[in-house]
Amino acid sequence: MTIDFAQIPSPCFVLDEKSLVKNLELIKYVRQNASVEVILALKGYALWHTFPLIKKFLDGATASSLNEALLINEEMRCKAHTYAPVYFDAEFEKMLSLSSHITFNSLSQWEKFKNRVSAYKNKVSCGLRINPEYSEVETELYNPGSTESRLGIRVGKLSDKLPDGIEGLHFHLLCENNSFVLERTLKVVEEKFSNWLKQVKWLNMGGGHLMTHKDYNVEHLIELLKNFKLRYPNIENIILEPGGAIGWQTGFLVSTVEDIVEHENIKIAMLDVSFANHMPDCLEMPYKPKIVGASDAKTNKNKYRLGGITCLAGDYIGMGDYNFEKTLSVGDKVVFEDMIHYTMVKTTFFNGVKHPSIGIWTKENKFLLLREFGYLDFKNKLS
Repeated sequence: MTIDFAQIPSPCFVLDEKSLVKNLELIKYVRQNASVEVILALKGYALWHTFPLIKKFLDGATASSLNEALLINEEMRCKAHTYAPVYFDAEFEKMLSLSSHITFNSLSQWEKFKNRVSAYKNKVSCGLRINPEYSEVETELYNPGSTESRLGIRVGKLSDKLPDGIEGLHFHLLCENNSFVLERTLKVVEEKFSNWLKQVKWLNMGGGHLMTHKDYNVEHLIELLKNFKLRYPNIENIILEPGGAIGWQTGFLVSTVEDIVEHENIKIAMLDVSFANHMPDCLEMPYKPKIVGASDAKTNKNKYRLGGITCLAGDYIGMGDYNFEKTLSVGDKVVFEDMIHYTMVKTTFFNGVKHPSIGIWTKENKFLLLREFGYLDFKNKLS
């Protein structure tokens, strides 16, 4: 792709439209050839300006809050597949009106709300989230399958027959994993929950299926899903809900060098973005993002550490420094790659620093500015 970063204000999140369409076309291929439903998980990607485009390729979207369900109904013009760890009395009636499916995290949550589901005027299909206590997710912060996880029902809690009114099961045990991890995960899910899998109409396999990664074996995923359906002919719908795979490598965060702090052994480029505010996964995961025109530091030539704009002492990339192709100067652009999925959805206004604008590099090779943020966005978040 060729993007003219000189046209783009700083700081700014920039979605590359062509890359998004490429991802969507591949996911549609999986969806059609495996005869499964694929829905967008807003927790990984919520750039709603593109929802009408995404709806052309996918079956809908999944929400984990009332606000996400509202956004799906308003901007994707469809009902949400809803799952939340807990539901609230005051919101539940509205949640029902916005949802085609609702998954409950525990049997006690189902017992609390089941009468309101059955009394509701329209049909909403209900399911339970299960936890087979197996996950290959290495970062504990993102591991939903631990033995003490608050997410999902363990096998010993279920009776032989699912509660009346439950039509589906849901598990979410992956995080940017491949189809072979899914294969091993399904093996454990079947070993523990086959009795209940035979009782349901639908199964939601959650997110974390990174099928748009260059090394992902899409054909293996398709065969895996087709064979699973043969083993459980009662399951009418298998649902996947990737968030990261939709936005994977579809865009950038453009920033500018505002100052350079020099010490005896390191130069620190101070940017107009914050890792804590605008790229929190760099600190939470943690991971080291790729930068256009830079590489992992192996020499002292044009070696820089990158610092964020907040006064948080740890607001810098802690996973190592970078060698740049040229010496950095104040005013130079620093462009972080792959900053659309699980990044924009997590930004904050901590310290009141400027929030990056949002734009799209269109398929016509033009920059479209969607949103700028100002003082009132910061003020109205508080009281």
